[in-house]
Amino acid sequence: MSLMISVSGIRGVVGESLTPKNLTAFSMAFARWISADRVRRGKTEGKARIVIGRDTRPTGPAILGLVENALALSGCDVLDIGVATTPTVELAVTEEGADGGLIITASHNPVKWNALKMLNSRGEFLDAAEVEELLRIAAEDAPESAGWDAIGTISESRRHDGLHIEKILRLPFINPEAIKKEGFRVLVDCVEGAGASIVPELCRQLGVKEIIPVACGGTGIFPRNPEPIEENLQSSIAALKESGADFALVVDPDVDRLALINEDGTLFGEEYTLVACADFHLRHSPGPVANNLSSSRALRDIAERYGVACYSGKVGEANVTEVMKAKGAVIGGEGNGGVILPELHYGRDALVAIAIFLQAFALWRQSHPRGPLSAFRKEFPDYEMSKQKVELGKNGREKLPELFDAVRNKFPDAAVDMQDGLKLDFPKSWVHLRPSNTEPIVRIYSEAPTKEEAEALATSVQSTLESLNG
Repeated sequence: MSLMISVSGIRGVVGESLTPKNLTAFSMAFARWISADRVRRGKTEGKARIVIGRDTRPTGPAILGLVENALALSGCDVLDIGVATTPTVELAVTEEGADGGLIITASHNPVKWNALKMLNSRGEFLDAAEVEELLRIAAEDAPESAGWDAIGTISESRRHDGLHIEKILRLPFINPEAIKKEGFRVLVDCVEGAGASIVPELCRQLGVKEIIPVACGGTGIFPRNPEPIEENLQSSIAALKESGADFALVVDPDVDRLALINEDGTLFGEEYTLVACADFHLRHSPGPVANNLSSSRALRDIAERYGVACYSGKVGEANVTEVMKAKGAVIGGEGNGGVILPELHYGRDALVAIAIFLQAFALWRQSHPRGPLSAFRKEFPDYEMSKQKVELGKNGREKLPELFDAVRNKFPDAAVDMQDGLKLDFPKSWVHLRPSNTEPIVRIYSEAPTKEEAEALATSVQSTLESLNG
């Protein structure tokens, strides 16, 4: 498998596509990009400073050593903050006044994968233009090493978990005493990832009465597929039922996604993490909200309750962040359990999502004493999703305009959005066709009031594509 390159960085299988050669090349290219960016920002004195953190994968320490030395040899000072969640590294960049950041994590990919995720001086993933410039530098294949007297330093800090928690607790709407009164017993599943210490500690400081840790050893050997979706959470559901906990909090290895499991073993729904958090936040901070085009319509319904706008952008954190900034959104994210709170920082953050969710559930229980999470879930609009795909035939990508036109013609009354593939909106449903950047397929996402309606809509679109995709 070839190296995968996107707006969030480079990733691949360690020892196959992710090799010492390309890790070094991209690290040194990033150092050059950082230096150029510093000049654009009027910083010409001193060395560039880069914050680096990693998740718990066994390959992390070796990659860390390689990457931080490549950065130092390129003339950058490096601050290693150790095992840290993706949002913690993002916050550390701005807290330290650094020029950028690197996160060594392949997020929810299997353990044999790893990646370099690159952050700019705002602690955000590089945007499309910044990635294009970085790739141009990398393609020049001309790494520049600093002179012997200009090599950067490597230092360590372990204070940023505490700072992250402190910033969350200082948010004006967070009230640990209200959470403490509910006496929550919570199962916390960190899938042996970067959240193993910080997630339980955050829950303690938020006032959770009892924490039942599952896969919180930080070994980096994931006990299951680490993506927090229903098919991968059966062991977590079983542990919840056995423990008798009130609910479960499940994060992915780098802690930018949060899944919730109800007391009865049903899922709260990955699309509804953002919905529940937005509903609570809009109560005291009304304003626009934002998500991506493949996220649930439930967020739009919640926005309408509060008389605010809901905007949708292309799939991808950097794209959603761009929309949020342009529209002044007060909260947003993606329907995979990723919540972005600009008041804290522009990045998906499962830690702040946990805090908002606990506060929201505690508030609801004030008028529904000892009410279960499954009942709280019913407070929100209910939709069902279907996710399918169609493999593109020979020259399939060249035929995409023709394929999309055929689908549009089949549904002439639909509202059309072509920011990111093709999305068709209907009064009570929608379907989104999105070509994969890494595979010769078109993904089909659909949503409707029932699973049957969502699947019927997706199947209708799928049959149209397949009839023309020879």
